[in-house]
Amino acid sequence: MGVVTIDGFVGESAKRLMRESLVWDIHGCMPLRPGDTEFLPQLERYRASGVNVCSLNIGFDVTPWQNAFLVVATFRKFIRDNPDMYLLVESVDDVATARASNRLGVFFDLEGGCALNDQIGMVEVYYRLGVRWMLFAYNKNNSLGGGCDDRDGGLTSFGREVLAEMRQVGMVVCCTHTGERTALEIMDLAGNPVIYSHSNPRALRDHYRNISDRAIRACAATAGVVSVVGISDFLGENDNRSERVADHIDYLVQLVGPEHVGLGLDYVFDEQELADYLKNNPQVFPPEKYSQGIKMVRPEQTPEIVDELLRRGYSELDLKKILGENHLRVARKVWH
Repeated sequence: MGVVTIDGFVGESAKRLMRESLVWDIHGCMPLRPGDTEFLPQLERYRASGVNVCSLNIGFDVTPWQNAFLVVATFRKFIRDNPDMYLLVESVDDVATARASNRLGVFFDLEGGCALNDQIGMVEVYYRLGVRWMLFAYNKNNSLGGGCDDRDGGLTSFGREVLAEMRQVGMVVCCTHTGERTALEIMDLAGNPVIYSHSNPRALRDHYRNISDRAIRACAATAGVVSVVGISDFLGENDNRSERVADHIDYLVQLVGPEHVGLGLDYVFDEQELADYLKNNPQVFPPEKYSQGIKMVRPEQTPEIVDELLRRGYSELDLKKILGENHLRVARKVWH
């Protein structure tokens, strides 16, 4: 699947910049079906699009917590069985190794604290399995804190324990899908850079999944990163154009500077699995709030996004920060 742009091509400057930059997509979704590797070869789409490092979700609050172990086992074995193409990223040095060897670096993430099964020791277990960031609550409240589509009462006492444990083991804290009160409390207490791995500014698209200027500024104040998500309904009226992604990036840059912006396109490789989750979990995905359906920004659009930002006058230095250096900085600070 090739890159498609309005004028039929991506400029040479964008192509060169992609080759010269660390390109890091902080969030993507493969099927959460243990033992199913049908879609995993499509990871090559990241590499072919110029992406050097990606993070794959291994579970979220809708799925049984035990499932995350089976999924991560499937992913790890696939990566190990294809060492010429992929590298499991467990350290900051692995990022450079993957890029230098023209392999896609892969690590993992968790979307919600239900995966802990209320056991604080699970944080370190997941970290050892390659999970490098976790968000606290997926849309609805859980035992850690509040979700963005619920009556957010803030961090719980267990949530505070988890926050301290994540700092101890080296796992990055994410506030995407989390309620604003909980997120602000996290950022006040974290003691490390905090990220929004896949969230857009609410000022450009008034959707409950998007985040306020206050939350964006609070994230930046931790030396964190807000990564733009490529789900159409969070970008605009069912809009997955690269120009619209650039609009959201530009808004964030104007608000908090290029040092605090990244990419987390949230591309779901199995669209049928996504459709099934939306249909079967209306309490988590209210139909009236997803009425436009879902289109996604593909990995192949990454060079086009770069091309558009160059046309808007972005410097190569600032684009390198947005493409990957900001997330590398956070990893250097937080990962152990």
